[in-house]
Amino acid sequence: MGTIKNFEELEIWILSRELVNLIYSDFKNCKDFTFRNQICGAGISVMNNISEGFCRKSDAEFRQFLNISKGSTGEVKNMYYIAEDQQYVSPDKASERRNHCQKIMNGNSSLMKYLKSSSLIDRKTSDRKTL
Repeated sequence: MGTIKNFEELEIWILSRELVNLIYSDFKNCKDFTFRNQICGAGISVMNNISEGFCRKSDAEFRQFLNISKGSTGEVKNMYYIAEDQQYVSPDKASERRNHCQKIMNGNSSLMKYLKSSSLIDRKTSDRKTL
Protein backbone atom coordinates (compact mmCIF):
# COMPACT_ATOMS: atom_id res chain seq x y z
CA MET A 1 0.00 0.00 0.00
CA GLY A 2 1.37 3.46 -0.91
CA THR A 3 1.48 6.40 1.42
CA ILE A 4 0.16 9.92 1.55
CA LYS A 5 2.92 12.15 2.83
CA ASN A 6 1.26 15.53 2.37
CA PHE A 7 -2.25 16.84 2.84
CA GLU A 8 -2.03 18.32 -0.67
CA GLU A 9 -2.46 14.78 -2.00
CA LEU A 10 -5.93 14.41 -0.45
CA GLU A 11 -8.78 14.77 -2.94
CA ILE A 12 -10.93 16.58 -0.37
CA TRP A 13 -8.16 19.13 0.19
CA ILE A 14 -7.85 19.68 -3.58
CA LEU A 15 -11.62 20.17 -3.81
CA SER A 16 -11.59 22.53 -0.84
CA ARG A 17 -8.84 24.62 -2.44
CA GLU A 18 -10.95 24.86 -5.58
CA LEU A 19 -13.92 25.89 -3.43
CA VAL A 20 -11.99 28.73 -1.78
CA ASN A 21 -10.93 30.05 -5.17
CA LEU A 22 -14.51 29.82 -6.47
CA ILE A 23 -15.81 31.71 -3.43
CA TYR A 24 -13.27 34.49 -3.83
CA SER A 25 -14.06 34.74 -7.53
CA ASP A 26 -17.83 34.72 -6.99
CA PHE A 27 -17.83 37.43 -4.33
CA LYS A 28 -14.82 39.62 -5.09
CA ASN A 29 -17.14 42.49 -6.06
CA CYS A 30 -19.83 41.81 -3.46
CA LYS A 31 -20.58 44.96 -1.47
CA ASP A 32 -22.26 42.99 1.32
CA PHE A 33 -19.07 42.83 3.35
CA THR A 34 -20.61 40.89 6.23
CA PHE A 35 -21.80 38.17 3.86
CA ARG A 36 -18.54 38.14 1.91
CA ASN A 37 -16.39 37.89 5.03
CA GLN A 38 -18.54 35.09 6.43
CA ILE A 39 -18.52 32.90 3.33
CA CYS A 40 -14.81 33.50 2.70
CA GLY A 41 -14.01 32.62 6.32
CA ALA A 42 -16.10 29.46 6.16
CA GLY A 43 -14.42 28.42 2.91
CA ILE A 44 -10.98 28.98 4.40
CA SER A 45 -12.03 26.93 7.44
CA VAL A 46 -12.93 23.99 5.19
CA MET A 47 -9.45 23.91 3.70
CA ASN A 48 -7.51 24.77 6.86
CA ASN A 49 -9.15 22.12 9.02
CA ILE A 50 -8.34 19.36 6.54
CA SER A 51 -4.68 20.35 6.48
CA GLU A 52 -4.43 20.96 10.22
CA GLY A 53 -6.05 17.64 11.07
CA PHE A 54 -3.79 15.77 8.67
CA CYS A 55 -0.71 17.34 10.24
CA ARG A 56 -1.72 16.30 13.76
CA LYS A 57 -0.61 12.71 13.01
CA SER A 58 -3.40 11.24 15.10
CA ASP A 59 -6.40 9.54 13.50
CA ALA A 60 -8.71 10.70 16.31
CA GLU A 61 -7.61 14.31 15.97
CA PHE A 62 -7.77 14.10 12.19
CA ARG A 63 -11.39 12.88 12.43
CA GLN A 64 -12.24 15.79 14.72
CA PHE A 65 -10.80 18.32 12.28
CA LEU A 66 -12.54 16.64 9.35
CA ASN A 67 -15.80 16.97 11.24
CA ILE A 68 -15.18 20.70 11.73
CA SER A 69 -14.31 20.98 8.04
CA LYS A 70 -17.54 19.20 7.14
CA GLY A 71 -19.52 21.66 9.26
CA SER A 72 -17.85 24.62 7.58
CA THR A 73 -18.63 23.08 4.19
CA GLY A 74 -22.27 22.88 5.21
CA GLU A 75 -22.12 26.55 6.13
CA VAL A 76 -20.74 27.46 2.70
CA LYS A 77 -23.38 25.30 1.03
CA ASN A 78 -26.10 27.09 2.99
CA MET A 79 -24.66 30.51 2.20
CA TYR A 80 -24.97 29.77 -1.50
CA TYR A 81 -28.75 29.57 -0.92
CA ILE A 82 -28.57 33.04 0.59
CA ALA A 83 -26.39 34.25 -2.28
CA GLU A 84 -28.93 32.88 -4.75
CA ASP A 85 -31.86 34.44 -2.88
CA GLN A 86 -30.10 37.82 -2.72
CA GLN A 87 -29.14 37.50 -6.40
CA TYR A 88 -25.41 37.69 -5.66
CA VAL A 89 -24.99 34.65 -7.94
CA SER A 90 -27.17 32.97 -10.53
CA PRO A 91 -29.26 29.93 -9.58
CA ASP A 92 -27.08 27.75 -11.85
CA LYS A 93 -23.86 28.93 -10.24
CA ALA A 94 -25.31 28.50 -6.75
CA SER A 95 -26.37 24.94 -7.60
CA GLU A 96 -22.93 24.11 -9.01
CA ARG A 97 -21.25 25.43 -5.85
CA ARG A 98 -23.62 23.50 -3.57
CA ASN A 99 -22.82 20.33 -5.53
CA HIS A 100 -19.12 21.05 -5.09
CA CYS A 101 -19.70 21.45 -1.35
CA GLN A 102 -21.60 18.16 -1.23
CA LYS A 103 -18.64 16.34 -2.82
CA ILE A 104 -16.38 17.69 -0.08
CA MET A 105 -18.88 16.74 2.63
CA ASN A 106 -19.20 13.23 1.23
CA GLY A 107 -15.43 12.91 1.04
CA ASN A 108 -15.05 14.10 4.63
CA SER A 109 -17.64 11.57 5.78
CA SER A 110 -15.96 8.73 3.91
CA LEU A 111 -12.55 9.59 5.29
CA MET A 112 -13.91 9.93 8.85
CA LYS A 113 -15.55 6.52 8.53
CA TYR A 114 -12.31 5.02 7.24
CA LEU A 115 -10.29 6.59 10.05
CA LYS A 116 -12.69 5.21 12.64
CA SER A 117 -12.47 1.65 11.31
CA SER A 118 -8.80 1.47 10.36
CA SER A 119 -5.56 3.17 11.21
CA LEU A 120 -4.51 5.52 8.45
CA ILE A 121 -1.11 6.13 9.98
CA ASP A 122 1.73 3.71 9.30
CA ARG A 123 3.20 3.65 12.80
CA LYS A 124 6.60 2.51 11.55
CA THR A 125 7.14 5.50 9.26
CA SER A 126 4.53 7.98 10.55
CA ASP A 127 3.32 8.25 6.95
CA ARG A 128 -0.35 8.02 6.09
CA LYS A 129 -1.53 5.04 4.07
CA THR A 130 -3.13 5.49 0.67
CA LEU A 131 -6.88 5.80 0.84
